[in-house]
Amino acid sequence: MVYHVLADVIVVIHLGFVLFAALGGFLVLRWAQCAWIHIPAVIWAASIEFAGWVCPLTPLENWLRVKAGTDSYTSGFIEHYIVPVLYPATLTRELQITLGVLVMVMNLAIYGWIIHRLFKHKA
Repeated sequence: MVYHVLADVIVVIHLGFVLFAALGGFLVLRWAQCAWIHIPAVIWAASIEFAGWVCPLTPLENWLRVKAGTDSYTSGFIEHYIVPVLYPATLTRELQITLGVLVMVMNLAIYGWIIHRLFKHKA
């Protein structure tokens, strides 16, 4: 029971991180100090996608699921939880790169707007 709950907690943390990396730039619009946490999160998330690595939270969740007596999964977190919701097909390398580019472009646009706004207020 404890392992199952811990595995579920890891899923929630993992999803929170993915959402923070993808959309956290909007928090930076409100609280500029978040950039110190958000920028490394974006770099890590994009690196995972571009390199095709597996986030360390995925094997941890799988280990906890095995300890709980349930099945682990062999795919990554995004393929297992996010992609089935967003896309009907399985995660491909091209889709991983696309997701990484999407995260980078969204956040570059947000940070570009923040920088533009800062310079506009200084002028």
